[in-house]
Amino acid sequence: MKAGGSRRLKPVLPAVTTTVQSSMLTGMSPSKHGIVANGWYHREQAEVQFWKQSNALVHGEKVWETARKRDASFSVLNMFWWYNMYSSADYSVTPRPMYKADGRKIPDCYSHPSSLRDELQAELGTFPLFHFWGPGSSIKSSRWIADATMLAHRQTHPTLTLVYLPHLDYPLQKYGPPTRSADAAAWNAVREIDVVVGDLLDYFAKHNVRPMIVSEYGIEAVDDSIHINRKLREAGLLHVREEQGLELLDAGASDAFAVVDHQIAHVYAGRGFARMNELIDMCQSIPGVEHVLDRDAQKQWNISHERSGDLVLISDSKHWFSYDYWLDDAKAPDFARTVDIHRKPGYDPLELFIDPAIAFPKLKIAWRLFQRKLLKQRALLDLIPLDTKLVRGSHGRIDQPAEIQPVVISHQPLPDGEELPCTMVRDLILASLFDV
Repeated sequence: MKAGGSRRLKPVLPAVTTTVQSSMLTGMSPSKHGIVANGWYHREQAEVQFWKQSNALVHGEKVWETARKRDASFSVLNMFWWYNMYSSADYSVTPRPMYKADGRKIPDCYSHPSSLRDELQAELGTFPLFHFWGPGSSIKSSRWIADATMLAHRQTHPTLTLVYLPHLDYPLQKYGPPTRSADAAAWNAVREIDVVVGDLLDYFAKHNVRPMIVSEYGIEAVDDSIHINRKLREAGLLHVREEQGLELLDAGASDAFAVVDHQIAHVYAGRGFARMNELIDMCQSIPGVEHVLDRDAQKQWNISHERSGDLVLISDSKHWFSYDYWLDDAKAPDFARTVDIHRKPGYDPLELFIDPAIAFPKLKIAWRLFQRKLLKQRALLDLIPLDTKLVRGSHGRIDQPAEIQPVVISHQPLPDGEELPCTMVRDLILASLFDV
């Protein structure tokens, strides 16, 4: 910061990981690049899909493609920025567990070229997937990514290196943003990631690499969630089907349901739905909902896209949206109490917690693993709570106080102004590469 400077960044809506990263790399808004959230409803398939990885989902020219046009010798190493599979990047590494037929999820990662994954894991050990996400998330995953980045950089000598370090995100969702009154764990997370970033900066300084640090969003303190899907169900719009006593969202049969992602929710209406004004009025009346964007309003917020919901809801600063659609916890689907990012119709921050009602969680984990490994049973790791009040931090909104806005910190001087749009990060990268 002393050598170059820092500025606040204005994120795009929604201020979530994949959307903002895509805007930084393409210089486009979600209405153009199409990443309207970390997941969305695929109308033709009648399925909600989260955390997909194909780079073909991101429309628009990526920053490295532009750079390659200017300099044919340009190369890029992408370490864990999202939509990192099957891209035009020269080298890439991204999380990719192995899913076995017996239900096991085995830690692993994916790379291009494939030999890079083998070389990194031979040197550093298996990518610590269960420290990347879930109740066991910790600094270990960001440390592995940083060490892998330095190792891959020494091998590939790229012109541009992109590194995503997720650690600070998760403790701040669990404990809230670090304030004087916040849990000491939030401040400890800041110190932990500062050490890892410092090691990267020291390494890159020795290799004459110009560093730039960016964050996608600021996390603000929240009190509780908005159960938008329960509201839609109580209004007779959301439908479920019951299987073995448990309830599953029947998206294709619903008149309206919500795909939630932190502080925003995409509400999708069924074919031929003719009560949109009633739906808008209902959503506007729900406590905690601050904005209801119809198709016209979505254009003004730069989130108008065929993937977007018929309505986009934004919460107030104290709330976030849960995906919960059941009215009785006894009928919650079996995956609700597990870490299952692909099956849930929305983002679930409760996957960061172990249910406090479990008296001896380590003993339960050991028993479940015993059932799986020795008894060859498909036992669920049903450790995740359903109490949404446990979550203390969230993000997604773009109207935030200056002190918690995301930032860009650059070794080089930055444009004038206290705040820059996150879409400008692409231009800042190109300016640093080509001394513009």
